[in-house]
Amino acid sequence: MMLAALLLVTQAAVQDPRLERLDPDTRGAVAAVVDSAHGVGLPVEPIIQRALEGATKGASGTRIVAAVRRLAADLGTARTALGTSAAEAELEAAVAALRAGATPDVLANLRDVRRPPLTIALSVLADLVASGVSADSAAAAVLALAPKARDADLVEFRRAVERDIALGAPPGAATSVRLNAGAFDVPGVTNTQGNPNPPRRRSRP
Repeated sequence: MMLAALLLVTQAAVQDPRLERLDPDTRGAVAAVVDSAHGVGLPVEPIIQRALEGATKGASGTRIVAAVRRLAADLGTARTALGTSAAEAELEAAVAALRAGATPDVLANLRDVRRPPLTIALSVLADLVASGVSADSAAAAVLALAPKARDADLVEFRRAVERDIALGAPPGAATSVRLNAGAFDVPGVTNTQGNPNPPRRRSRP
């Protein structure tokens, strides 16, 4: 029965009409990665999409196979850090954070201090690094805000840091100033003097 189930999964992956865009050797290798990921409970759609993206860009079969294998491995690392209940969107955001330089421990810590979904928090972390903030500084900022901040607060924090960087502030300084000055007045987050941020002020019209 187990062998029959495995054969059905393999056939489903190979017969996915979207994979017909790949040459036979590449298609077989990608199908094997899909089958392996499915077997351990990882989402397979991101893997298929990565293969199709490679085909659209005219990448060689070798590069496509390497890319999907790397993605499958990163999804596995993300799932280990976030837990088996993590949604597909969370895992994809976690992969982006890992590739930006966040460690699996950072992902696990974020899981421990913030209620799911973690998608926005992970995306903000990756976006901060893309803006020039070091991975360590971005992770520290997101972990400091994560226990109490809403998703909207995290997005606005990222936007403010990006604005400061665009105006010439060093990325690390922009992140530190916005966080430590209590610019977003997130309850429970303290400034460098250890004082709680004041209650959120209503903005003027």
